[in-house]
Amino acid sequence: MLPRHRRHGRSLLPMLRTLSTAATLAASCPPPHPIPSPDAVCPGDTDPASLPADDAIAALPSLADSAGSAAALSLFRRLAARPDLRHLMRLYATAATTFVPRGNLPMAHEAMRTMVTAFAEAGRLKEAADMVLEMRSHGLPLRVETANWVLRVGLQHPACFPLAREVFDGMTRSGGVRPDERSFRALVLGCCREERFKEADALLATMWQQGFCLDNATCTVVVRAFCQQGRFKDVSELFRRMSEMGTPPNMVNYTAWIDGLCKKGYVKQAFHVLEEMVGKGLKPNVYTHTSLIHGLCKIGWMERAFRLFLKLVKSSSYKPNVHTYTVMIGGYCKEGKLARAEMLLGRMVEQGLAPNTNTYTTLIDGHCKGGSFGHAFELMNKMKLEGFLPNIYTYNAIIDGFCRKGQIQEAYKVLRTATSQGLHLDKVTYTILITAHCKQGHIMYALELFNKMEENGCHPDIGTYTTIIAAYCQQRQMEQSQKLFDKCLAIGLVPTKETYTLMIAGYCKVGKSTSALRMFERMVQHGCLPDSITYGALISGLCKESRLEEARALYESMLDKHLVPCDVTRVTLAFEYSMKEKISIAVSMLDRLDKRQQAHTADALVRKLSAADNLDAASLFLKSVLDKHYTVDHVTYTSFINSCYNSNRYALASEISEKISKRISNFQKKDATAIA
Repeated sequence: MLPRHRRHGRSLLPMLRTLSTAATLAASCPPPHPIPSPDAVCPGDTDPASLPADDAIAALPSLADSAGSAAALSLFRRLAARPDLRHLMRLYATAATTFVPRGNLPMAHEAMRTMVTAFAEAGRLKEAADMVLEMRSHGLPLRVETANWVLRVGLQHPACFPLAREVFDGMTRSGGVRPDERSFRALVLGCCREERFKEADALLATMWQQGFCLDNATCTVVVRAFCQQGRFKDVSELFRRMSEMGTPPNMVNYTAWIDGLCKKGYVKQAFHVLEEMVGKGLKPNVYTHTSLIHGLCKIGWMERAFRLFLKLVKSSSYKPNVHTYTVMIGGYCKEGKLARAEMLLGRMVEQGLAPNTNTYTTLIDGHCKGGSFGHAFELMNKMKLEGFLPNIYTYNAIIDGFCRKGQIQEAYKVLRTATSQGLHLDKVTYTILITAHCKQGHIMYALELFNKMEENGCHPDIGTYTTIIAAYCQQRQMEQSQKLFDKCLAIGLVPTKETYTLMIAGYCKVGKSTSALRMFERMVQHGCLPDSITYGALISGLCKESRLEEARALYESMLDKHLVPCDVTRVTLAFEYSMKEKISIAVSMLDRLDKRQQAHTADALVRKLSAADNLDAASLFLKSVLDKHYTVDHVTYTSFINSCYNSNRYALASEISEKISKRISNFQKKDATAIA
């Protein structure tokens, strides 16, 4: 049992005992006089709900005696609406102990639910939850409906999530009731909203085991959570389970999946999901198509996006809405095709759709990115005339535009205009300015903004932290970078791939590849998958410290994971092996590459070795490559032979020329044989 509620240093238990005893006596002992009428309880025309607080509450059991529990419940509802009584525990305790001895448990539970709602509003949900449990000792058993009510109300208030979780966990342990399907659904929703994805996974697993199924509304939230984490295969498994349990996914569920895929740039997969959806007899709506259009715009496939948009325009079932037009306008703005974006805005108005603040902000953002600030301000004035006030997102677009052009002072002028209109800086505003200062090397200004951000209750996200970390890494201040990184972990932020990669590259830059390796291991352990950039930074760092075997092991691991090393990574590692006269290893690095990558790597390496005046290593590598019949560019041969002549290495130039001539001759013979 949770600890009994105490308020002002007094336990509620004596109060409950007094109220319970009085109510029991009133219900069990016959009155010495006839049952009084309502007028006898409240003489004359006095309304009990208008009495002073103490008298109004005391009227509840009396009215229950004289007019019945229904009349008392009606009075309770009116009293609970009074501001001076709504948050008074004694009202709810009196009501519950009035109804319980009369056998009206549903009414008592209603009193408890009303109390939970009222106290949650006042930030006192813990007190209400304690009282619900306390009432068990006064004859009111805990019901799953009431426990679920505490759960749902608690989950509506983010600060109350720990208490909601405690109520759920305590249902079986101390409440004598078992969580039902609705209990699980409510907590799954709460976990997803709070981004407690591991807890949500555990709850879902328990649900399946107990034969409970998600409803479609909860499914949509879970799908969005999975997509946010990139767990698209889990969405497919979720849909399979729901279908098996008799609640197949609906059109909204599929649209959430399509939208999640498009936001991550997996547009082809989104169209495959669309086919699956249609195959199950579900018709996509305007929101489904808008998500697909957004995805196509995101990856730059504007022609396909426009074709799909036209399909909506011509459809007799549904037409593009304001959001659809805004998405298309945003796509054209991203490509710098502002004339087309303006044309769509005009078309939108012709169709009777009024552009909203988001539409104007999208277009303003496009003009600012293109440097057309005059046009952006004209649009802002136009939206004001049409009754749409610019919001902080609108101003952010202009501030970002100036910052991208390096005009920070102009950005601050716009910021002052925004704040003079009562707008508050948000996370995006701070991050834009912090990024701009970091790019210009003004890390002290960036830190000042960072601290102001926290002071003003606008908590930096991992993106903001990553920006500051990047600035420190750029300035080789790895101790400061590490402190910020550790702070991220301490406050529960999850470092991204970019955060880890910056830290790894930073440590490699200052010659601390051991620290970089530790960071890499931590990255993998925390489920953040490194990409080719991460591997490349670490391999380059290890090469600088001549830790070639470790670098090569990472290179092989990278290929095993089907990651494609960039030219710099391949050449750097092969160059270091060549300089140490380990040509066979350098050549073997080409074996797992395709022909194009082999040619690029061989060409770049020969040129780099020649530029380093190591013609012997370059010739050995070139001979080995030719022996393996790998393709080498003609320009590379010419460059190498010219380097030999410049260094008076005529014999070496002659040797390589002869080898090349023989190879060409062999190819010509093969071609002649093939023709014959």
